[in-house]
Amino acid sequence: MFIRKQLREFVALGVTCLMIVGCRTAPLDVTYHGEPAENDYRGYATTVSFPTVDTVPAPEVLYTMEPHTVRDESHFDLRPVSLNEAVETALKNAQIIRSGGQFLSPGNSLLVNPNNVSSVYDPAIQESGVLFGGRGVEAALAAFDTTFSTSMVWGRNETVQNNFFGDEVLSQETAQMQATLSKTFAYGGTLQFQHNVNYGGTSNTSVIYPSTYTGNLVASYRQPLLAGAGTEFTRIAGPISQNFGGISGVSQGVVIARINNDITIAQFEGSLNNLVKDVEDAYWDLYLAYRNFNTAATARDAVEGTWDVANKRAGRDLLPADEAQARDGLYSARAAVMNTRSQIFTQETRLRRLMGLPVNDGTILQPSDEPVSAEIVPDWSSSLGDALMKRYELRQQKWNIKSFQLQLTAAESLTQPQLDLLASWQTNGFGDNLVNNGSAAPFTNPRLKSYYDTLLKGQEQGWGIGVQMNVPIGFRSAKAQVQNYELRLAKAYRVLAEQEKEIAQELAVAFQEVARTYSAALENYNRYQAASQNVDLLMRDGGQTLTIDFVLRAQQRLADAEVQYFSSLIEYNKSLANLQYRKGMLLEHNNVRIMEGGWSGESYQDAARVSEGRSYAMEPVFDKYAEPAPFASSVPFSTPYIEPGSYLFQGDANAPFNPEGAPIIQDDDSAQPTVEEQELPYNPPPASERTTVPGPPTTTQAATQDRGVEQVGFWKRFGR
Repeated sequence: MFIRKQLREFVALGVTCLMIVGCRTAPLDVTYHGEPAENDYRGYATTVSFPTVDTVPAPEVLYTMEPHTVRDESHFDLRPVSLNEAVETALKNAQIIRSGGQFLSPGNSLLVNPNNVSSVYDPAIQESGVLFGGRGVEAALAAFDTTFSTSMVWGRNETVQNNFFGDEVLSQETAQMQATLSKTFAYGGTLQFQHNVNYGGTSNTSVIYPSTYTGNLVASYRQPLLAGAGTEFTRIAGPISQNFGGISGVSQGVVIARINNDITIAQFEGSLNNLVKDVEDAYWDLYLAYRNFNTAATARDAVEGTWDVANKRAGRDLLPADEAQARDGLYSARAAVMNTRSQIFTQETRLRRLMGLPVNDGTILQPSDEPVSAEIVPDWSSSLGDALMKRYELRQQKWNIKSFQLQLTAAESLTQPQLDLLASWQTNGFGDNLVNNGSAAPFTNPRLKSYYDTLLKGQEQGWGIGVQMNVPIGFRSAKAQVQNYELRLAKAYRVLAEQEKEIAQELAVAFQEVARTYSAALENYNRYQAASQNVDLLMRDGGQTLTIDFVLRAQQRLADAEVQYFSSLIEYNKSLANLQYRKGMLLEHNNVRIMEGGWSGESYQDAARVSEGRSYAMEPVFDKYAEPAPFASSVPFSTPYIEPGSYLFQGDANAPFNPEGAPIIQDDDSAQPTVEEQELPYNPPPASERTTVPGPPTTTQAATQDRGVEQVGFWKRFGR
């Protein structure tokens, strides 16, 4: 009855507390003592904040000069730059890879999604990754590192004894120490050494030893025999003992981590391809801007001369409307000069951005290379072979296929029962002292001097051997994983086939563009020659029988023809770069190679020491498991089918390399593709003739184009 009464009181107290705490809806009326201190009340929880990150803007940003504009009338120094220099400078400053197409775009990933921007750090980031799905080689190798763990726990407990001897207090002291060394091997086996020491002390006088030390030294070994067994599985999926099933799958091994590194390098190479392509396009766009400006300045001077004639002859043999029409053409020509001048500034800024240069360093970049005017007829078979071997997208997809193949092999291993061989050996220890100190408790066994004395003598030993099996009935999860990787692999093969089709289509369009742009440049050159001859004949006539309208129209047609010719010539050069891009040889064409940077001196010393240790190692018993099949090659593993008789360059990564130009091709010259070269029939006229200027305007050229026009650097500005 007493117990029931106490229980009812306890339950009633608990229910009362819950009602007091849980049923209250209104805040308590709290009264505070003392005088309140000044404290501002903030009526919001979230606001726009700025991180306390101590950074300094880059010097090329902080100390850059004001950008060039059409209002700037100061003198600028021209800085000639070649295409090779532009590409080299861009690559030197390409720690973060820039994109030409995203400039001034609202979705510029450099600004809105900087974590996904390509950079030189990406391969190293992947190499040092530790998360599932992104583990690097070092993290995967860490699964085989020796692990040391230890623990020490002390305790004391006092209890009253309910016996016939009275209310005696029993005191007990305990301590446990455990230390473990474990090592997982590349073939899946796990070796473990464990040392245990347990201490027990008691005040009970009925025992022989009031304090005892017990424990053991254990060596145990576990070897998978079916599921997860062997070097191949462990290299792909990692040790099965560290497999987390659906979380990690079979993709946590060293081989998969290495493949992920190769995929990252392929993606980095693709970003460099895009950067070099953008630099070439920007370079030729700047060249075209200079040409357009020079054409606009030439047309303006010609229209100015026509207006001078119309202004002097107005009211005599020309109507005032003729003078107004000539003046209209003059203002239009001036606007064209201003627009093309501003276009130079814009294109120069785009090139500077890709090269990683400041906005303005007091100079104006000026292309020093002339565009290619020779007709290049590439060979389709060799170009297609290059594209199918050297496009980084195909190499990346083939790495995906290899990864899925390996993971499928590991997944098939898990459809077997998990049967492990277990073996252990131990030596036990017992004593009333931890170490031998010369004393012993009464009635003790004389050979039990101390714990470590009996442990190290090995007189009390034990061993065990057996097997452990885990069989999920039906293997539903393992078979689903196999089916999943079979489907992934089938999709990857289909994607590779479609990628090859897509690349062939892209290459076909590139071929068509090369032919079209050259033909257009040839026709526009003929048009330019005809327009130039038309103006010469009209000016030779002296304007006695022609109207001002005819002259102005002829001069405008000449300017348009020159612009169209150089525009098509630049398109032709850009199409040649695009052809190399579609073949996957743009970096090679520009003499660019991707290489790993140097390591520290300690790394090379450590590698030499490990190599020396392996050279003296014993020959493995099972050779085929000790040296798994290679999964990577320095040359393409398979050669695409090319029709007999066509040329296909099969490069070797170890072939000699010419740092001054293209790589040396060690093949028979007769097997080289035939390239037909035909120069455009363009013979630049002398610099004194105003109808054509053979190159981008220079300060010297601009100085010879005075004709009463005020000079601002090499730019021209009308005074009236």
